[in-house]
Amino acid sequence: MDSNSAVWIVIAVAAIVVIALVAFLARSARNKRRHAQAEEMRQEIGQKTEHVEKREAIAAETEARVRAAQAEAEVKAAEAARLAGTARTHRESASTSREELDAHRERADALDPKHKDDQGPKDDLRESETTDARQAQAETPTSRQRHRL
Repeated sequence: MDSNSAVWIVIAVAAIVVIALVAFLARSARNKRRHAQAEEMRQEIGQKTEHVEKREAIAAETEARVRAAQAEAEVKAAEAARLAGTARTHRESASTSREELDAHRERADALDPKHKDDQGPKDDLRESETTDARQAQAETPTSRQRHRL
């Protein structure tokens, strides 16, 4: 081999080594840059994960409040229905008692020879009480519908 050829071979090998070294350093720098970007992304993800977990906790707490409010509403609706039934029973009992008293009063009036047929304002009072009782009975189904809502 010629010394000139050997020099060119050494230069070529040196150039290849320099190119390989530059490529290795460039790849190494690119990998470090990518690693740094990945770490930044992981930190952002960690922060956003904490934020999302807090929002999930708030959502779970709100859902628990909703369930509690719904349960309370159901209890109140049941209590309202029970009270409406009790009121209806009392109203019917009072109405029945009122009718029995009116029947007894009429029988007593019919038996009493001194009783006047014209009672004046007392009849008006009994009629208004009876009208009020009938109106209250007519309102009972409507109030039941309101309690169901």
